[in-house]
Amino acid sequence: MRLALAAVIFCLAGMAVAQTIETSPRPLENPRLLTAVPPLPQAVAEASAVTDADPLGRSIRPLPRPAALAERLAALKAASNAPGLDLSTGQATDQATDQAGSEVDLAAAAPPTRKERRRKAREAASMDGAVCGVPGIKGEVIAPIQSKVGGCGVPEAVRVTSVAGVRLSQAATVDCSVATALNTWVSDVAQPAFDGRLGELQIAAHYICRSRNNVKGAKVSEHGKGRAIDISAFVLTDGKVLTVAKDYNRTLRRIYKAACGIFRTTLGPGSDGYHEDHFHFDTSARSGGAYCR
Repeated sequence: MRLALAAVIFCLAGMAVAQTIETSPRPLENPRLLTAVPPLPQAVAEASAVTDADPLGRSIRPLPRPAALAERLAALKAASNAPGLDLSTGQATDQATDQAGSEVDLAAAAPPTRKERRRKAREAASMDGAVCGVPGIKGEVIAPIQSKVGGCGVPEAVRVTSVAGVRLSQAATVDCSVATALNTWVSDVAQPAFDGRLGELQIAAHYICRSRNNVKGAKVSEHGKGRAIDISAFVLTDGKVLTVAKDYNRTLRRIYKAACGIFRTTLGPGSDGYHEDHFHFDTSARSGGAYCR
């Protein structure tokens, strides 16, 4: 009797359990999720923690950064703190230049003086029309001058029209040694002597293939080599003309004397009887010092 009662109770309990499972509100598992998932790479699988919440067996936590990438980023971070790194390109720059630039205090720099401004203005003068590499010498480079007469000719000839802002009465064919010396003499000697009022030089002679002082049988003149120039008069900006022949006054004497050293040879009134009406200046290549009479 007890065994039969126990069997009845057991059967009733089983029916209740079966009824509970059949009436459970939980949805059935998705058969697609039960399909086999390809295994993850070993490195990822070791870094991932499989949880019950992820039916695919993968962790939702971010994967750790690869060791090689971590080392690279650490190196870049350390380099970014070093001077001379251009963060936009990752390339090193000139540290000496950056350091020098950072040390310049523009606010503390003194403004240029009036003398410095004048000097810079002269240096910035236009080279248009200049010859011999000097802004104050205007003219043009011409073809080398050759001659059948031995000793005559100018290998590097220029035709000069003005020096130091003072025009020449005629374009003078010379070499750059004469052009440069004449420019210096006018700028530093003649123009200051006339209080800046010198406007023109009257040129009596420049290149010409002839003997010295036109004496037959004499050596070739420096004029025949393009290394000499003759000046007969000075024209001021007010139109006044001072000639060597008639106005050899104190001013002309002073500027003539000051030409000695700038030119290698200076000849004028009283020197030898051939230069009473003009100044002869040349840059002869002879040895020794200047010849001034």
